[in-house]
Amino acid sequence: MTSVAQRGAAKIAKAGDGALTQTGNIVQLFVDVARQLFVRPFQVREFIQQAWFIASVTILPTALIAIPFGAIVSLQTGSLIKQLGAESYTGAASVLVVVQQGSPLVTSLLVAGAAGSAVAADLGSRTIREEIDAMEVLGINPVQRLVVPRVLAMVLVAMLLNGLVAVVGIAGGYFFNVIVQGGTPGAYLASFGALAQLPDLYISTFKAAIFGIIAGVIAAYKGLNPKGGPKGVGEAVNQSVVVTFLLLFFANLIITAVFLQIVPPKVG
Repeated sequence: MTSVAQRGAAKIAKAGDGALTQTGNIVQLFVDVARQLFVRPFQVREFIQQAWFIASVTILPTALIAIPFGAIVSLQTGSLIKQLGAESYTGAASVLVVVQQGSPLVTSLLVAGAAGSAVAADLGSRTIREEIDAMEVLGINPVQRLVVPRVLAMVLVAMLLNGLVAVVGIAGGYFFNVIVQGGTPGAYLASFGALAQLPDLYISTFKAAIFGIIAGVIAAYKGLNPKGGPKGVGEAVNQSVVVTFLLLFFANLIITAVFLQIVPPKVG
């Protein structure tokens, strides 16, 4: 019985050590990306290619998800606010939910799931083909050459997609509130300024940028450190998506809590 407990404790300790080691390596890669960001020459062509690729695989799914998301938010908040007798605030409540929370999270999930998995698979395939080792032998820093353009591309696309989700989500919420629930168009639009404020848009864009950085660094780390050949690349892609999702939701919690403490809510 004691030996079983000892083996269990040893496995837990080993898993904890592995998690701490991996966390340290990810932080180190983030520091390396920040340092190599200012190293010249900047890989402009690689950045443009990656930004275009990430945008091409995420724009359509983002728009398609944003429409039902805005509709669900509008229907749910509209029904709740109607029960409270505050129909005039339906538009403001929908805008706050979509802009502050919805659009950054939808963007982060798509960037991490679609773009992050693609980046991890690309770098992972390069690693098992020993292209990364060859670059290091030639004196080329793979972080500066490959990782930095991909991380910056994910940040740029995440910020642009965040705006797309906000616009499409608000438009979808407006349509369903006015057409389905019989709301007043003027009241919906006029209530935007009742509770919403400009810092809500700022924090939404900031969240998207942070989520893009997290997704890019995690995907790059997993892609540069696959284990077990092609099978390891597939496992690295899956791990990058799962780890990124967990970190994004945790980061969203922290950023939202800090924002609500710094910026007081607007009173309608």
